Order: sequence, then C-alpha cells, then structure tokens
Amino acid sequence: MTATSVVSFFEWVGLRSVFLFLAVILILSSLIRQKRPKNFPPGPWPLPFAGNLLSLSASKIHLQLAKLAKQYGNIFSLRLEQNIVVVNSFKLVKEALVQHGENFVDRPGQPIFEDTKQNSGMVFSNGYLWKQQRRFALSTLKHFGLGKKSLEPSIQVESTFLNEVITNTQGQPFDPQFIVNNAVSNIICCLVFGDRFDYSDSNFQTMLKLINEVFYLEGSIWVKVYNMFPRLMRRIPGPHKKILSHWKTLVSFVRLKVKEHQEDWDPSSPRDYIDSFLSEMEKWKDDVDAGFNEENLCYCTLDLFVGGSETTATTLYWGLLFMIKHPDIQEKVQAEIDSVVGRSRQPSMADRLNIPYTDAVIHEIQRMGNITPVNARSATKDTKLGGYTIPKGTMLMVTLDSVLFDETEWETPFTFNPGHFLDAEGKFRSRNAFLPFSAGKRVCLGEQLARMELFLFFTSLLQRFTFSTPPGMEPSLEFKLGFTRCPKPYKLCATPR
Repeated sequence: MTATSVVSFFEWVGLRSVFLFLAVILILSSLIRQKRPKNFPPGPWPLPFAGNLLSLSASKIHLQLAKLAKQYGNIFSLRLEQNIVVVNSFKLVKEALVQHGENFVDRPGQPIFEDTKQNSGMVFSNGYLWKQQRRFALSTLKHFGLGKKSLEPSIQVESTFLNEVITNTQGQPFDPQFIVNNAVSNIICCLVFGDRFDYSDSNFQTMLKLINEVFYLEGSIWVKVYNMFPRLMRRIPGPHKKILSHWKTLVSFVRLKVKEHQEDWDPSSPRDYIDSFLSEMEKWKDDVDAGFNEENLCYCTLDLFVGGSETTATTLYWGLLFMIKHPDIQEKVQAEIDSVVGRSRQPSMADRLNIPYTDAVIHEIQRMGNITPVNARSATKDTKLGGYTIPKGTMLMVTLDSVLFDETEWETPFTFNPGHFLDAEGKFRSRNAFLPFSAGKRVCLGEQLARMELFLFFTSLLQRFTFSTPPGMEPSLEFKLGFTRCPKPYKLCATPR
C-alpha cells in the first residue's frame, strides 16, 4: 500500500473513527488482561487500565479492605498493578501463612522496589538469595546477642540515655518521636555498625527522618500509581521521586560505614554484622546467587538498620500516646512496677513474669497500635485457599489488621483493654490471634529483639516519668498510614516521679 493510498484511507474513514477504534481495542485488551482466573475469589469490578485504584485510598486502605470483606467475604480479589487476593480473619490468615507457608513465602515483585534495589538485601528478596541472607543474618545477630540476655545491658544503658534526654525537657511539651526513634535505632546500630549515635548527632537525625519519610511515602497513592505505570512515573516529577533520592542517601550512609569497617577490619575478631559479612564474602565468592558481595552488603545492612529503627520506635510512640489517653492504666502500670521493681534499680527481663499487668499493657499497645496492618506476599505455586484457587504469581494481601481486631477472637476488639491478655486471676495469658510480627516463613526477623526493647524501654520510661497531655492540647488517636501505621505527630509532658 502506497503512502498516498494510506492517506486516502484515513481521509475516507476519518481520524476520529480511527482513534475511537484504537481506544476500543485498548479497552478490550485491558479487560481481557483483568479477567479473573477460574475459581478466583470475587471482588469489585475493575475499571480498564486503572483497575480498582480509583476506589481505594492509600491513607486508609486497611479500613476500606475491612468494608469490602463485609461485602465480598473474608477472601476477595482486587485489580491494581496485577490481580490481588485479599485475605482477612485469623482463620484464613493462619491458613495462608502457616498451613500454606511455603506457597506464600515470596514477596511480590514491584517496580518501586526494583528501582531502589530493595529487591536485593533481605526484606524484599526471594528464593535462594533470601534464604541465604536471612539464615546468615539470624545466626550472626544471635552471635552478637539477639534474643539473648547478653543484649539486655545495652538496652538498659540506652534507656538511661533516653531518660536523661527526657529529663532535660523539664516538664515542657515535646514530641517524643525522634528521640525514641534514636534510642531504639541505637540498639540495632550496635549490632550492625558496632556503635551507637548520640542524640545530638544531626547527620544521624537526618537519616532517621529520611527513613520516616520513606516509610510514609512507600504506602502512598504515588507508589500504587508508580507500580501500575512505572515507565510513565519514572519520567514525571512527584513525591515518588523522594523515595528514590532518600533511598540513595541512606545507601550512601551505609556504604560509608562499610568503607570505615574495611579500613580496620580484623577477620579474626568480628565486631558486628558488617565485619561478619565481610568474612562471609570470601567463603561464598564462587556462589554469586547467594548475594555475598559488597553491593548486597549495603542493602542487607540497610534493611536491618531501617527495620530495626522504625517499627519498634513507632510502637513505643503509640504506647506513650495510649498512656496519656488512659492515665488510669498508666497509674496501674506504675504501681505494679513500683511494687515489684521499685525505683532504685532498672527493670530487667527477669521482672517480666512478676508484672503481668504491665506485660499485658505492652501487648495491647502492639495490638491497638497495629503498625503493619497489611502484609504482601506472592504465590509460589497454584494453591487452594478458602475454597478458591490462587494461581502462581498472584499477589496476596494479608490484612493483619483483620487478625488483631477479629471480633471472633477478641472480647472488645476496638477498645484499649489490657484484660485481653490477662486471665481471671490476673496472670498474663498469650493469645493465638496476637500476630503483630506476622507469621510463617516471613515472620519478623527481629521479633525477639523488638519484644525485649519494648519491655525494657517502656518499663524504664514509666518507672521514671508520668506522661500527660500538655495544657490546652488534646492529642488525637488518628493515624497516618504509609508502609507502617503511625500516630499523627503529638506532644506530651514528662514529669519526673
């Protein structure tokens, strides 16, 4: 066909008709791609191209998923960047993560994580690489005290530093977020970098603020759009660009620490995780797929640094907020600590069995704080779940929110009630539906560390101070949702006891 005949054809048909025809073809192809597989869970009908994106708000997605569960059942589907199956309730979450744990062990591949190389390291890697890095991290951190009594003195010393900083506020209103974050972060920093950072270290404070902003932005609508239209979003400005730049800055911070370690590294005497990884690189030099190289050292170290800084600190941030909102509960905790521990020595892990009410309050803070309401997994093979078929490669959105507030598991799920973790005699009782650290193969690597930190920091703070609402201010229990669910910024007053 000649150029003249092509022009004549378009003139005959009309450009408007051609564009309409192309639009119809594109819409039809989009609908075909969005077609649900056989025996797939039901769900709201997706729009062409956008899927269900326009009907969801990233700032309260866990609440919207709860509403959709009431309409479609505890297992239903959505369409965003791909087909997604949403799993609600303790029973189904346990079935997915424990009974079929091996089938849902992977993280879904998402463009934002590929572009920041977060699919290296530990948190978002899969397969052989993930298994080798998780194994090494667990064994190495245990060697340096993770989950052991030997780490307790370090947390107690850090509690003393934190208490001193709070004492210096002299009862005036202040936002405790970043000083608590600094305290918690210093524990993982000792394990990973071999040193802590002073609360006046402005560079380190900047790193913590970048982590906080990245965690918020990674749960935003911008990332949802980025993952659906990566080629477009890579080329246009917006808050999503901050994730890329912040992550680059954080990697540079870790890279500098690795370089400092290499300058005075003694293979016969490892000081921390970085030293141990440097030794491991020689052992695994012939196994490239295991990920023991300098580049991956930076990403694994950053995963530990970020994960060990943000989540426990956010839980404590919720904890202090709950205490000023429930002064009667705060008084009971203080009375129990006074009667068992006193005020002349620091609380220790050995005290835990003897202060069941305080232990129950900490657990209830974790339950109500609900800092990771949604977990993402990916099916490694076709799997039957809740009577439906989940094809290999499907993203699984596990709502831990639905577990921690499951009305069939908790007596008063939407009320802050330490009694959830106490029996009739006032002794502490564990609950099967208490899964703030998730479950199965991907259960939080730092769970034991987080439990120890929460107990020692919280009891030390309540032993030394009474926390109250500043005059004329009324902190809200409203949250801001990103990668984690965090309280909106608030201030409190700390009065020495």
